[in-house]
Amino acid sequence: MTCQDSISAAVARLAEAQATRIPCTPVRDLIGTEDLAAAYAVQQGLVQGRLAGGARVVGRKIGATSEAVQTQLGVDQPDFGYLLDDMDVSRESPVSMRTLLQPRVEGEVAFVLARDIDPPDGEEITLDLVRAAVEVALPAIEIVDSRIADWKIGFTDTVADNASSGLFVVGTDGRTVDELEPRDVTMSLTINGEERSAGTGDACLGDPLEALRWLAVQAQRFGDPLRAGHLILSGALGPFVPFAPGDRVVATISGFAPLSVTFEE
Repeated sequence: MTCQDSISAAVARLAEAQATRIPCTPVRDLIGTEDLAAAYAVQQGLVQGRLAGGARVVGRKIGATSEAVQTQLGVDQPDFGYLLDDMDVSRESPVSMRTLLQPRVEGEVAFVLARDIDPPDGEEITLDLVRAAVEVALPAIEIVDSRIADWKIGFTDTVADNASSGLFVVGTDGRTVDELEPRDVTMSLTINGEERSAGTGDACLGDPLEALRWLAVQAQRFGDPLRAGHLILSGALGPFVPFAPGDRVVATISGFAPLSVTFEE
């Protein structure tokens, strides 16, 4: 078991990197490479610090759901993090990069929940249960980021770093899961008109709804179930790619109107 002093030191290292915008060394020297409980404890420490500063939880994100992103990150399983209200830049134009260190963009499907996903003990969280809990699906662009220098991360590093979260943009062109089957969508992401990433819904754990089911199981297991009104970023449909100030990113996900965002320093 990782000691509390090591967890606190990892929280402090990542928080300082965020505050100074100077990437830090990995935290696996403090929490190891196998202790997921410690990695999520570091994540909780960072999130609680943000909440103490006035931020509010608005949902969750699922990371490393596609084989392409797992290959990019050098990991072999998904993880999850928290979405806070100050990460939502959907209404900003252009989006400031002042809080970002080493950002990348990816296109994905988001869900808004109509009800809690917290069945009684002994009741399985099934695909049908999570499908019924979805109010609407939306197109999304996630701006992922890493506080760890050069993205040289292991699995416990990215978990600790709130699943390498940064900012997010969510469209308003919603569809119910009866109107659109998430696993069947296609995604093309362009930067300044050039396609830089592409993928399909079934690249996301076979189905973005399956990714949501996986998250619901983990959230309940960790004692913080998914709640009505939460926004869920279900995971990238293709590789994430870097961008620069002045770039215009457009994610075109079939069944939705194109979603675009422009960045400035």
